[in-house]
Amino acid sequence: MSDPLNPERDGAQMSFDGRMSYGDYLHLDALLGAQVPISDAHDEMLFIVQHQTSELWMRLALHELGAARSAIARGELRPGFKLLSRVARIFEQLNGAWDVLRTMTPSDYTTFRDALGQSSGFQSWQYRLIEFTLGNRNAAMLKPHEHRRDIVERLRAELARPSLYDVALGRLAADGFSIPQAVLSRDLAQPYRPDPGVEAAWSRVYATPEAYWELYELAEKLVDFEDYFRRWRFNHITTVERVIGFKRGTGGTSGVAYLKRMLEVELFPELWHLRTGL
Repeated sequence: MSDPLNPERDGAQMSFDGRMSYGDYLHLDALLGAQVPISDAHDEMLFIVQHQTSELWMRLALHELGAARSAIARGELRPGFKLLSRVARIFEQLNGAWDVLRTMTPSDYTTFRDALGQSSGFQSWQYRLIEFTLGNRNAAMLKPHEHRRDIVERLRAELARPSLYDVALGRLAADGFSIPQAVLSRDLAQPYRPDPGVEAAWSRVYATPEAYWELYELAEKLVDFEDYFRRWRFNHITTVERVIGFKRGTGGTSGVAYLKRMLEVELFPELWHLRTGL
Protein backbone atom coordinates (compact mmCIF):
# COMPACT_ATOMS: atom_id res chain seq x y z
CA MET A 1 0.00 0.00 0.00
CA SER A 2 1.43 3.38 -1.01
CA ASP A 3 2.12 6.07 1.55
CA PRO A 4 -0.75 8.63 1.44
CA LEU A 5 1.66 11.28 2.77
CA ASN A 6 4.16 10.79 -0.03
CA PRO A 7 4.18 14.12 -1.97
CA GLU A 8 5.24 12.28 -5.11
CA ARG A 9 1.64 11.01 -5.37
CA ASP A 10 0.57 14.64 -5.86
CA GLY A 11 3.08 15.18 -8.63
CA ALA A 12 5.90 16.66 -6.57
CA GLN A 13 9.30 16.46 -8.28
CA MET A 14 11.55 14.22 -6.17
CA SER A 15 14.57 13.68 -8.42
CA PHE A 16 16.91 16.52 -9.33
CA ASP A 17 19.85 14.80 -10.95
CA GLY A 18 20.91 17.24 -13.67
CA ARG A 19 17.94 19.55 -12.98
CA MET A 20 17.70 22.85 -11.15
CA SER A 21 16.54 22.52 -7.56
CA TYR A 22 15.43 25.07 -4.98
CA GLY A 23 18.91 25.18 -3.51
CA ASP A 24 20.48 25.59 -6.94
CA TYR A 25 18.20 28.50 -7.87
CA LEU A 26 18.92 30.36 -4.62
CA HIS A 27 22.65 29.45 -4.54
CA LEU A 28 22.13 28.23 -1.00
CA ASP A 29 25.54 26.59 -0.77
CA ALA A 30 27.20 30.00 -1.24
CA LEU A 31 24.62 31.82 0.88
CA LEU A 32 24.74 29.44 3.85
CA GLY A 33 28.48 29.10 3.59
CA ALA A 34 28.95 32.85 4.08
CA GLN A 35 28.57 32.74 7.88
CA VAL A 36 32.14 32.33 9.06
CA PRO A 37 32.62 33.25 12.74
CA ILE A 38 36.18 34.21 13.67
CA SER A 39 35.80 33.49 17.38
CA ASP A 40 34.41 30.65 19.46
CA ALA A 41 31.64 32.85 20.89
CA HIS A 42 28.14 31.40 20.48
CA ASP A 43 26.49 34.78 19.76
CA GLU A 44 28.78 35.72 16.90
CA MET A 45 26.57 33.64 14.57
CA LEU A 46 23.58 35.79 15.55
CA PHE A 47 25.61 38.94 14.91
CA ILE A 48 26.70 37.76 11.46
CA VAL A 49 23.26 36.56 10.35
CA GLN A 50 21.62 39.77 11.60
CA HIS A 51 23.92 41.95 9.54
CA GLN A 52 23.99 39.74 6.46
CA THR A 53 20.20 39.55 6.28
CA SER A 54 20.01 43.32 6.79
CA GLU A 55 22.31 43.77 3.80
CA LEU A 56 20.07 41.49 1.73
CA TRP A 57 16.99 43.55 2.66
CA MET A 58 18.92 46.72 1.81
CA ARG A 59 19.81 45.27 -1.56
CA LEU A 60 16.12 44.74 -2.24
CA ALA A 61 15.31 48.23 -0.94
CA LEU A 62 17.78 49.74 -3.42
CA HIS A 63 16.26 47.66 -6.22
CA GLU A 64 12.79 48.97 -5.39
CA LEU A 65 13.86 52.57 -4.73
CA GLY A 66 15.60 52.73 -8.09
CA ALA A 67 12.48 51.47 -9.85
CA ALA A 68 10.25 53.86 -7.87
CA ARG A 69 12.43 56.84 -8.75
CA SER A 70 12.36 55.93 -12.44
CA ALA A 71 8.58 55.47 -12.43
CA ILE A 72 8.00 58.84 -10.74
CA ALA A 73 10.41 60.56 -13.14
CA ARG A 74 8.36 59.16 -16.05
CA GLY A 75 5.15 60.43 -14.48
CA GLU A 76 3.97 56.88 -13.70
CA LEU A 77 3.05 57.69 -10.13
CA ARG A 78 0.80 54.77 -9.27
CA PRO A 79 3.40 52.09 -10.04
CA GLY A 80 5.79 54.23 -8.01
CA PHE A 81 3.36 54.19 -5.08
CA LYS A 82 3.34 50.39 -5.04
CA LEU A 83 7.14 50.29 -4.99
CA LEU A 84 7.41 52.86 -2.21
CA SER A 85 4.90 50.89 -0.14
CA ARG A 86 7.09 47.84 -0.59
CA VAL A 87 10.19 49.71 0.56
CA ALA A 88 8.35 50.83 3.69
CA ARG A 89 7.50 47.19 4.43
CA ILE A 90 11.12 46.23 3.85
CA PHE A 91 12.11 48.66 6.59
CA GLU A 92 9.43 47.14 8.78
CA GLN A 93 11.31 43.84 8.38
CA LEU A 94 14.59 45.57 9.18
CA ASN A 95 12.99 47.04 12.29
CA GLY A 96 11.87 43.59 13.44
CA ALA A 97 15.41 42.28 13.12
CA TRP A 98 16.58 44.55 15.95
CA ASP A 99 14.28 42.62 18.29
CA VAL A 100 16.31 39.47 17.62
CA LEU A 101 19.66 41.21 18.06
CA ARG A 102 18.50 42.71 21.36
CA THR A 103 18.42 39.20 22.84
CA MET A 104 22.22 39.49 22.90
CA THR A 105 23.35 40.87 26.25
CA PRO A 106 26.42 43.07 26.89
CA SER A 107 28.15 40.02 28.36
CA ASP A 108 27.41 38.03 25.18
CA TYR A 109 28.78 40.76 22.92
CA THR A 110 32.03 41.19 24.85
CA THR A 111 32.90 37.55 24.11
CA PHE A 112 33.62 38.40 20.46
CA ARG A 113 33.62 42.21 20.09
CA ASP A 114 37.42 42.46 19.96
CA ALA A 115 37.45 40.01 17.05
CA LEU A 116 35.53 42.53 14.91
CA GLY A 117 38.53 44.84 14.71
CA GLN A 118 37.55 48.12 12.98
CA SER A 119 34.62 46.64 11.07
CA SER A 120 31.32 48.40 11.75
CA GLY A 121 27.85 48.83 10.29
CA PHE A 122 28.88 52.47 9.82
CA GLN A 123 30.87 51.19 6.84
CA SER A 124 27.86 49.65 5.03
CA TRP A 125 28.06 51.01 1.50
CA GLN A 126 24.53 49.85 0.72
CA TYR A 127 23.16 51.88 3.63
CA ARG A 128 25.15 54.87 2.38
CA LEU A 129 23.73 54.34 -1.10
CA ILE A 130 20.18 54.25 0.31
CA GLU A 131 20.76 57.57 2.07
CA PHE A 132 22.25 59.11 -1.07
CA THR A 133 19.30 57.81 -3.12
CA LEU A 134 16.83 59.38 -0.72
CA GLY A 135 18.61 62.75 -0.69
CA ASN A 136 20.77 62.69 2.46
CA ARG A 137 23.99 63.40 0.62
CA ASN A 138 27.39 64.01 2.13
CA ALA A 139 30.47 63.51 -0.06
CA ALA A 140 32.62 63.14 3.08
CA MET A 141 30.98 59.74 3.59
CA LEU A 142 32.83 58.40 0.54
CA LYS A 143 36.04 58.21 2.57
CA PRO A 144 35.29 54.96 4.47
CA HIS A 145 34.99 53.24 1.07
CA GLU A 146 38.13 54.57 -0.62
CA HIS A 147 39.77 51.15 -0.35
CA ARG A 148 37.15 49.91 -2.87
CA ARG A 149 37.25 51.89 -6.12
CA ASP A 150 34.20 50.10 -7.51
CA ILE A 151 32.09 51.09 -4.50
CA VAL A 152 33.25 54.71 -4.54
CA GLU A 153 32.41 54.95 -8.25
CA ARG A 154 28.93 53.63 -7.58
CA LEU A 155 28.39 56.11 -4.75
CA ARG A 156 29.73 58.99 -6.84
CA ALA A 157 27.38 58.03 -9.67
CA GLU A 158 24.46 58.28 -7.25
CA LEU A 159 25.60 61.73 -6.12
CA ALA A 160 25.45 62.86 -9.74
CA ARG A 161 21.81 61.91 -10.33
CA PRO A 162 18.60 63.37 -8.87
CA SER A 163 17.57 61.83 -5.57
CA LEU A 164 14.12 60.35 -4.98
CA TYR A 165 13.06 63.63 -3.40
CA ASP A 166 14.52 65.66 -6.28
CA VAL A 167 12.41 63.60 -8.67
CA ALA A 168 9.30 64.17 -6.51
CA LEU A 169 9.94 67.92 -6.61
CA GLY A 170 10.37 67.64 -10.36
CA ARG A 171 6.84 66.18 -10.55
CA LEU A 172 5.52 69.17 -8.61
CA ALA A 173 7.18 71.51 -11.10
CA ALA A 174 5.93 69.48 -14.08
CA ASP A 175 2.37 69.79 -12.74
CA GLY A 176 2.59 73.56 -12.66
CA PHE A 177 3.74 74.26 -9.11
CA SER A 178 6.25 77.04 -8.60
CA ILE A 179 9.43 75.40 -7.37
CA PRO A 180 12.36 77.82 -6.87
CA GLN A 181 14.96 77.55 -9.60
CA ALA A 182 17.66 77.40 -6.94
CA VAL A 183 16.13 74.09 -5.84
CA LEU A 184 15.68 72.64 -9.33
CA SER A 185 19.21 73.55 -10.47
CA ARG A 186 21.07 72.92 -7.22
CA ASP A 187 24.30 70.92 -6.95
CA LEU A 188 22.92 67.38 -6.61
CA ALA A 189 25.96 66.16 -4.68
CA GLN A 190 25.23 68.57 -1.82
CA PRO A 191 22.82 67.91 1.05
CA TYR A 192 19.29 69.10 0.39
CA ARG A 193 18.24 72.19 2.34
CA PRO A 194 14.58 72.97 3.15
CA ASP A 195 13.09 75.78 1.07
CA PRO A 196 10.02 77.92 1.88
CA GLY A 197 8.92 77.79 -1.75
CA VAL A 198 8.89 74.00 -1.72
CA GLU A 199 6.94 73.97 1.53
CA ALA A 200 4.41 76.38 0.02
CA ALA A 201 3.96 74.05 -2.98
CA TRP A 202 3.41 70.96 -0.83
CA SER A 203 1.11 72.96 1.47
CA ARG A 204 -1.07 73.80 -1.54
CA VAL A 205 -1.32 70.08 -2.32
CA TYR A 206 -2.35 69.29 1.25
CA ALA A 207 -4.83 72.19 1.42
CA THR A 208 -6.84 70.77 -1.50
CA PRO A 209 -5.91 67.08 -1.84
CA GLU A 210 -8.96 66.35 -4.01
CA ALA A 211 -7.49 68.64 -6.69
CA TYR A 212 -4.03 67.06 -6.60
CA TRP A 213 -4.72 63.55 -5.44
CA GLU A 214 -1.73 61.80 -7.02
CA LEU A 215 0.73 64.37 -5.68
CA TYR A 216 -0.97 64.15 -2.30
CA GLU A 217 -0.59 60.37 -2.33
CA LEU A 218 3.03 60.70 -3.44
CA ALA A 219 3.72 62.97 -0.47
CA GLU A 220 2.11 60.53 1.96
CA LYS A 221 4.01 57.57 0.51
CA LEU A 222 7.25 59.46 1.11
CA VAL A 223 6.22 60.33 4.67
CA ASP A 224 5.16 56.74 5.31
CA PHE A 225 8.54 55.47 4.19
CA GLU A 226 10.45 58.05 6.23
CA ASP A 227 8.37 57.08 9.26
CA TYR A 228 9.65 53.50 9.01
CA PHE A 229 13.17 54.74 8.28
CA ARG A 230 13.15 56.89 11.42
CA ARG A 231 11.96 53.94 13.46
CA TRP A 232 14.85 51.90 12.08
CA ARG A 233 17.31 54.57 13.20
CA PHE A 234 15.68 54.78 16.64
CA ASN A 235 15.75 50.99 17.08
CA HIS A 236 19.40 51.03 16.06
CA ILE A 237 20.15 53.52 18.83
CA THR A 238 18.27 51.63 21.54
CA THR A 239 19.86 48.34 20.52
CA VAL A 240 23.37 49.79 20.59
CA GLU A 241 22.77 51.48 23.93
CA ARG A 242 21.33 48.28 25.37
CA VAL A 243 24.30 46.19 24.22
CA ILE A 244 27.33 48.50 24.58
CA GLY A 245 26.06 51.51 26.50
CA PHE A 246 27.98 54.65 25.54
CA LYS A 247 31.20 52.99 24.41
CA ARG A 248 32.73 54.04 21.11
CA GLY A 249 31.65 51.99 18.11
CA THR A 250 34.06 49.48 16.60
CA GLY A 251 34.37 51.76 13.56
CA GLY A 252 35.54 54.66 15.72
CA THR A 253 32.32 56.70 15.93
CA SER A 254 31.03 57.99 19.26
CA GLY A 255 28.45 55.21 19.17
CA VAL A 256 25.08 56.19 20.65
CA ALA A 257 25.92 59.92 20.56
CA TYR A 258 26.62 59.74 16.82
CA LEU A 259 23.47 57.74 16.14
CA LYS A 260 21.33 60.21 18.11
CA ARG A 261 22.56 63.03 15.86
CA MET A 262 21.35 61.03 12.88
CA LEU A 263 17.82 61.12 14.30
CA GLU A 264 17.75 64.84 13.53
CA VAL A 265 18.24 64.27 9.79
CA GLU A 266 15.05 64.83 7.78
CA LEU A 267 14.86 63.19 4.38
CA PHE A 268 11.79 65.05 3.11
CA PRO A 269 11.76 68.09 5.42
CA GLU A 270 8.98 70.20 3.93
CA LEU A 271 6.54 67.28 4.13
CA TRP A 272 7.02 67.29 7.90
CA HIS A 273 7.25 71.05 8.42
CA LEU A 274 4.02 71.90 6.58
CA ARG A 275 1.91 69.96 9.08
CA THR A 276 2.28 72.66 11.70
CA GLY A 277 0.67 75.26 9.48
CA LEU A 278 -2.26 73.25 8.16
